[in-house]
Amino acid sequence: ATGTIITASSHHWLMAWVGLEMNTLAIIPMISKQHHPRATEAATKYFLTQAATSATILFSSTTNAWQTGTWDITNMTSPTANMLLTMALAMKLGLAPMHFWLPEVLQGSTIKTALIITTWQKLAPMALIFTMSNALPTTALLTMAMISTLLGGWAGLNQTQTRKIMAYSSIAHLGWMAAITTIMPSILTLNLVLYLLMTTSMFYTLILLNSKNIKDMATSPTTSPTTTTLAMLTLLSLGGLPPLTGFMPKWLIIEELTTQNLTTTATILALSALLSLFFYLRLSYSSTITLAPNTTTTKHKWRFKPTINTTLLTMTLPTSLLMLPITPMIC
Repeated sequence: ATGTIITASSHHWLMAWVGLEMNTLAIIPMISKQHHPRATEAATKYFLTQAATSATILFSSTTNAWQTGTWDITNMTSPTANMLLTMALAMKLGLAPMHFWLPEVLQGSTIKTALIITTWQKLAPMALIFTMSNALPTTALLTMAMISTLLGGWAGLNQTQTRKIMAYSSIAHLGWMAAITTIMPSILTLNLVLYLLMTTSMFYTLILLNSKNIKDMATSPTTSPTTTTLAMLTLLSLGGLPPLTGFMPKWLIIEELTTQNLTTTATILALSALLSLFFYLRLSYSSTITLAPNTTTTKHKWRFKPTINTTLLTMTLPTSLLMLPITPMIC
């Protein structure tokens, strides 16, 4: 939390780098706390990737300071430094084609740690992107946006692990955010907030159901039918199906891209959303197909003792599902 606050509130590149490093060093013990070879591998991959991006950020800011004489974040006027910084922030977020580390790290982490990586760890880089949105190269961001949405939908089709499905979901959603970054940052902020709400509610539902793969989701209706139904609605909201909340940012982004005569980009993003929606529907179908015929008197799985505080779940679920009717007031 301290690292994120330092990065979001800093105007000097050195302080922004310090905040990003604090974020990285704080999450490493959380990933590797299982003392399992897969967790150690995930922590190593995360550390190497984040260390490389932090070094690239320092190099790009130093290049800009060498040419302009200032370390101010809002005064990035060097094209070379801007391109390097864009690549570094894209790798830190997990945008394609620098996405390679995200699915593997999430698969090697616990579901709670995966929740932190896909939500809170995105805030500091997004704060930097929002601060310098006017200086970032639009063409590079639009290209990465199209690649991310297509790859996030296409690669997610072949996954059975819920953490990897959420990883590719994160890649696809980040692509939508990258597409609108330099055009209208206010929609970027709205998309980020709704993504955080929907992803948090979905991860908390997975924790509550103890579902690590599609097979676990298929058995969850027998123990928690109400929560499983809400999980299905949250998945459909993540896919952008109207009238759920997830449709709102996609609608606004496509509308703005069309207004800016970027119809090709808007078309590719809309078609890629169908790929993501397919595996969301498959996961929803697997979790609800056994809802009616199978009933049981047991409240929970015999091997699972729920310890999660459901207060946050009850707050985020309605928001991630039922916000679409207030879209006109937001816009």
